[in-house]
Amino acid sequence: MGAAGRFDVDAVVVGTGPNGLAAAVTLAEAGLSVVAYEAGDTVGGGARTEQLTLPGFWHDPCSAVHPLGAGSPVFRAWPLARHGLHWLHPEVALAHPFPDGTAATLTRSVAQTAASLGVDAAAYRRLVGPFLGRWDELAVDVLRPPLGVPPRHPLLLARFGLPSAAPAALMARRFAGRHARGLLAGLAGHVSAPLSTLGTGGVALMFALAAHAVGWPVPRGGSQQISDALAAYLCELGGKVVTGHPVGSLDELPRARAYLLDVVPRHLAALAGGRLPDTYRRRLRGLRPGPAVFKVDYALSGPVPWTAPACRQAGTVHVGPAMADIDASLRAVGRGAAAGAPFLITAQPGVVDPGRAPAGGHVFWAYAHVPNGWEGDYTPVIEAQVERFAPGFGDLVLARSVAGPAEVQRRSPNYVGGDIAGGRCDGLHLLFRPTFAPVPYATPHPAVFLCSSSTPPGPGVHGMCGYHAARVALRRVFGIRQPAPWDG
Repeated sequence: MGAAGRFDVDAVVVGTGPNGLAAAVTLAEAGLSVVAYEAGDTVGGGARTEQLTLPGFWHDPCSAVHPLGAGSPVFRAWPLARHGLHWLHPEVALAHPFPDGTAATLTRSVAQTAASLGVDAAAYRRLVGPFLGRWDELAVDVLRPPLGVPPRHPLLLARFGLPSAAPAALMARRFAGRHARGLLAGLAGHVSAPLSTLGTGGVALMFALAAHAVGWPVPRGGSQQISDALAAYLCELGGKVVTGHPVGSLDELPRARAYLLDVVPRHLAALAGGRLPDTYRRRLRGLRPGPAVFKVDYALSGPVPWTAPACRQAGTVHVGPAMADIDASLRAVGRGAAAGAPFLITAQPGVVDPGRAPAGGHVFWAYAHVPNGWEGDYTPVIEAQVERFAPGFGDLVLARSVAGPAEVQRRSPNYVGGDIAGGRCDGLHLLFRPTFAPVPYATPHPAVFLCSSSTPPGPGVHGMCGYHAARVALRRVFGIRQPAPWDG
C-alpha cells in the first residue's frame, strides 16, 4: 500500500527517539510509506551516544542500561541484531551498597540475588516466584495501555497487579532486613515519586523480574546502537529518515494521511496548531512536567573504587543507601528542594564494554532527581555521595560533563525543565497519560497521534508507546489490523 491522490506519503513521524522509530517501523511493516523527521544530526532522542568529555570516551547523554529495552516485546520480535544491536550483560545487573562494605545484588540468578538479601532470601523468592519464566506473557500485558486493549493473560496480570498496585513502602513490609528494603526502594526510585505512592511497588517488581528474565544489559558501543538498529530496519522496510530537519509546524511537512508525534504534549499543541481545538491545546499546555534530573558524565582514569566488591562487577549501582534515605531524598524533590544526601542512579558500561573508553579508562555517569527547572550546581553533592561508597573516586576524574535541568532540556527539547520521563509518573500518572482517555494516543484530529513516553506505558527505552500509537493509527486511518510481531 502507498500514498495516493492528494497525499505525498501515507504517514509522517516527527521525532526519532525509540518510540518514534518504533511507530515508524510498525507502520512500515504494514506496507505503508513512512518518513521520519529528526531535528538532530542523528536519530536517537534519549538513546544516543556521544563524546561528551574527552576524545575516545563514549557516553550516553541519557539512558545507558536497558532492562526494558532487552525485554521489550517489539524489540525482541524485530531483527535488530541483524542491524548491529548486541546486548552485553554485566555479571551483576545492579548492586546496592551499604556503608559497611556489603551490597544487595540483583542478577540473572534468583538464588544469587536472594542470597545477597540475608534474612529476606525466602521472602524475596516468594515475591518473584509466581512470575519467573513468564516474562514474555507478562511484558505484553504490563507494557500496554490500561484501557482499550484487553490483556492477553488476565489471570497472570491480575496476580501481578495485586502486589504491584501497592506503594513500595507497603511492599517493603514483606522484608525484615535493610538489604532487601534498600534494594526495593532503589528500584522504585527510578520514577522519582515518594515510596508511599501507589504503583511504586509495581515498578520495583517489574525491574526485578526483568533482571531475572532478560538482564540489565548495555548495548555494545552505547545506546546509539538501539536507535541506529531501529532506523536501519525502518529503511530496510522502505521507510525514510530525514535528520537535521527541525519541525515547527505540521504545515511544513509533506501531506500525509497520518502524523505521529514523538514529543511531549505541549509540543504537540504547538506543532498541530489550529488542527486541534483551543480547549484541547490549553489542556495539553497546562500539564505539569515531572521532576528533573541533574546528571554528570565522567571520563575516569580507572574503574570506580567501590568498597563493596559486587559493585565493581555491576553495570548499575544505586547509591542510597537505606530505604528511609531514599524516601527522604524523593520526598525532598516533591517539596521543591534538592536533597542534601541524594539518591543516585549510576551506570558504568565499561565493566562489559571496554571499547567505550581508551585503554585503562572508563566512562561513568551519575544522576540525582531535583525539582523541575532547578538551578544550581549539584556536582559537589553528587560526588560526595559517590565518595561515601567509593573513596578516592575524585582522584580518578579526568573530565566531567555536567547537565543540570537547563542543559538536559537543551540536549532534548522534550525534556522540559529537565524532566526525562515525559511528564509526572506519580500515582495514576504512570498509567493514565497524558490525560485520562480510553485511547491516549489519539487526539481530536483524526490524523494526528501522540506516540511519545507521555503516553502509556510511559518512560523507558522500549518502543511500546510508539508501537501502540501506530497500531491505533493503522486501525483508525488505514483500516488495517496488523497481527502483533511476537505472534510470528
